[in-house]
Amino acid sequence: MRFFITFSYDGSKYNGYQKQPRVKTIQGELERALKQINGGKSVSVSASGRTDAGVHAYNQSAHFDLETSISCTKLKQALNSLIPDDIYVKNVYEANENFHARFDVKAKEYIYKINMGNYNPIEKDYVFQYNKKLDIPEMERALKYLEGTHDFRSFVKIDEEKDDYTRTIVQTSLIRDIKSVNQITISILGTGFMRYMVRNIVGMLIEIGEGKYKSEDIITILELKDRTKAGICAPACGLYLKDVYY
Repeated sequence: MRFFITFSYDGSKYNGYQKQPRVKTIQGELERALKQINGGKSVSVSASGRTDAGVHAYNQSAHFDLETSISCTKLKQALNSLIPDDIYVKNVYEANENFHARFDVKAKEYIYKINMGNYNPIEKDYVFQYNKKLDIPEMERALKYLEGTHDFRSFVKIDEEKDDYTRTIVQTSLIRDIKSVNQITISILGTGFMRYMVRNIVGMLIEIGEGKYKSEDIITILELKDRTKAGICAPACGLYLKDVYY
């Protein structure tokens, strides 16, 4: 039986989503729990995509196959009783055997949180403590230049080798927190993302907000297709996978 799950996690104490030897990962914890549920037989979990060390998720999704007969309700209860409490399975559904949590994705939304106010040690693992003012209108203008279909080679991991760097950004926004005008949230909805792409985009936006670049410079940087010409890579702590769409 194939199952589809949605789940959230606090990534601050994990070495990313993807399973790796001798380190704690989200996938590793899920597969450890599922092995117990599946009568001691190993289970491979396929997610919508991986997140890096320190990155969080509100709504990650994945599929897996079990040999054990179990209802969705009991599977959710069993999983949440076995995984650490900084991971939570929100929904469990039966899935078609042809469904794939990664290859069937239509779009994803990432958000990035920045604190421009005083340093907050309580939020240091969840909001980037930039702690200085930024030019918000200029950053908003820059975001709009990213919308559409572009070659994003300037915004991927520097040694990332891909056959195709073209991705489509469907919608972007920059929102001020209602309770604190010093906290902003950058939202990017796209059909696909490459490793470090969102963090590199945010790093570029921060440098635009600092006045090191103008908003329209982002057009030239896209055309250069050169990671070394773009801005910094923003820290992982402020990044969240918000939603996955099928």
